[in-house]
Amino acid sequence: MFRPEQFLTSSLRGHPRGGAITRILAAAFNAVEPGAAVRKYLGENLQLKQRRIFGFGLGKAACGMTNALAESIELQSTLAITKHASPLTVKPVIVIEGDHPIPGHSSLAAGRAALEFVSQLTPDDLLICLISGGGSAWMTAPVIPLAELQVLTSNLLAAGAQIDEINTIRRHLDTLKGGGLAQAANGAQIISLILSDVVGDPLEAIASGPTAPDPSRREDAITILEKFGLKGQWDQQLRETAKPGEKLFKRVQNHIIANNTIALKAAEIALQSEGFSTRIVTDRLQGEAKEAGRDFAVLLKEETRLNRPFCLLAGGETTVTIKGSGRGGRNQELVLGAADVIKEMKDAMLVSIATDGEDGPTDAAGAVITDRSARRAESLGLDARDHLSRNDAYPFFEDMGDLVKTGPSGTNVNDLVLCFAF
Repeated sequence: MFRPEQFLTSSLRGHPRGGAITRILAAAFNAVEPGAAVRKYLGENLQLKQRRIFGFGLGKAACGMTNALAESIELQSTLAITKHASPLTVKPVIVIEGDHPIPGHSSLAAGRAALEFVSQLTPDDLLICLISGGGSAWMTAPVIPLAELQVLTSNLLAAGAQIDEINTIRRHLDTLKGGGLAQAANGAQIISLILSDVVGDPLEAIASGPTAPDPSRREDAITILEKFGLKGQWDQQLRETAKPGEKLFKRVQNHIIANNTIALKAAEIALQSEGFSTRIVTDRLQGEAKEAGRDFAVLLKEETRLNRPFCLLAGGETTVTIKGSGRGGRNQELVLGAADVIKEMKDAMLVSIATDGEDGPTDAAGAVITDRSARRAESLGLDARDHLSRNDAYPFFEDMGDLVKTGPSGTNVNDLVLCFAF
């Protein structure tokens, strides 16, 4: 469980409401703790009749979810594919660490292990899949050479493609995605418990839907490739995926057990208990990070319906179109995008944080800015616009002491944005 002090930054330590804000952030993270979500589902829903039950974990929350499953059910065998492998109480178990966000040789090994693991199943068996964000990269069985998949993924990320767009293409280039794992399971019954890291919770997009039917077509993938100037390079290799209504899905259940909305609601309840008025703006936040940051700062400045202290909340996942060679992540860039507006306000704060504890290729989960810290940064010669032009938010907030560093959280339900007026 997360403790409030894990969210402290320089600005929060010195702010009269800093303690309350860290408690609010901890409450949001703890509401989507993967082990608790699994235990809740099992306690309310699962009735088991199969003789053999197998566990398969995939994603950032794989270890926590697998431990919770093993506490309740005797498993014949277990495979977990993740990034940060934590101790598992279940035996026998195989744990593989894949590569992220660009699939690598470890991801190929994980794909081979997954296919071998499900090959032992029979129609009398039950496979319980524990799926969370990150699985698209950590496990792959591509129909194109790995080097080409790496180039394609890198190009899409650099161009600011949204995760659902990237995963649409992945599904059509990988035999384990778009229901591919279910197809390989020899007719076994499958129950997938899913932590959603994709805006709107589309089953086919979360970890690229290894057990979910895929409503998209090859033509959709081609359209996305064309959008980012990549049409013609991989069109012929795109495969068709398992579709809704196919017979195999009669023995497959997919259940969302935690998502961004749950985290947002937990934050709202915690805010109200701390005396804040609240409004959830959206749980489907997308778009360019720096633009979203500025938009939220303007929204905060113009809010007239709520009495101070109040908080505007949002959840989702923005993107960054990379134009510079700096360091940072989408949450840091979002907060930096708000700087010029926030510094002209009084008693204001904006926090943006990744619930997996990892914002881009950095050791920070996100960042905090206040009107005072924005003005202090300017007095120290830190130019927000210059840092934004280089995609260099990390050094800006590092110098200010306002990076949020929780460490990997073991969960992943997108990002949270909290905009405060005191």
